[in-house]
Amino acid sequence: MDSYRRQQIMARARSDGRVLVEPLARQFGVTVQTVRRDLTHLCEAGLLARVHGGAVLPSGTRNIGYEDRRGLNLDAKDAIGRTAAAQITDGASVFLDIGTTAEAVARALLRHNGLLVVTNNINVANLLVANPEAEIVLAGGLLRRADGGLVGEVTVDFVRQFKVDTAVIGCSAMDEDGDVLDFDFREVRVAQAVMETARRRILVADASKLSRSAPVRIGTLKAFDLWVTDARPPERLRRRAADWGTEIIVTAPRPASRPRPRPTS
Repeated sequence: MDSYRRQQIMARARSDGRVLVEPLARQFGVTVQTVRRDLTHLCEAGLLARVHGGAVLPSGTRNIGYEDRRGLNLDAKDAIGRTAAAQITDGASVFLDIGTTAEAVARALLRHNGLLVVTNNINVANLLVANPEAEIVLAGGLLRRADGGLVGEVTVDFVRQFKVDTAVIGCSAMDEDGDVLDFDFREVRVAQAVMETARRRILVADASKLSRSAPVRIGTLKAFDLWVTDARPPERLRRRAADWGTEIIVTAPRPASRPRPRPTS
């Protein structure tokens, strides 16, 4: 029965582009918990990608909507953000690119002192406004309204003026050959321009990116000094990273808070 239901869920996803938990529960006459388990199984198999309230098809040519991406792998992105931010020292210059994982890094930098942050991500700039110790340089360029990103030749020319200590770059997909991929060639050109001059390059990408595909190549993992992720990568990719001298840090989940003991009378 589970197999049949999951086949039907995939058929609906292919038809509609996304599926929602509560309508599926009503359709099959099962609990929402059962549907969530089905979606988890399908996502772990790389057939779907979780979004708030349901799941969507992982597209190879068009990215998931930005608001839906914000709801994907929140705990993993939070852990990656904190780990990547720990690699950045007070007083450093840093570039943060477009993407929800870059936003997680920005949130983790709110207590850093003396930062110079260059970004083509309006969301990152708005987050870091809360850090009075951060000087923020926002690139010009064509505004991509869907996600607050600035892209295009104007942006490329702007970021080439900087040689930052650390460039933090995200991606939409990776493969086991070590290729790092994205969807918009204009965004990729900005990332490549920054990577050419940055003193250190950090890739921030959770393990779900290994089950997705995208058409535009940023480069290979060899171009990065460090990859921060949330799960142990496949052995083939680990070997390639070792050969290339790319360090991999697998984040630890945030420790669960322990309940305080009740006072005894």
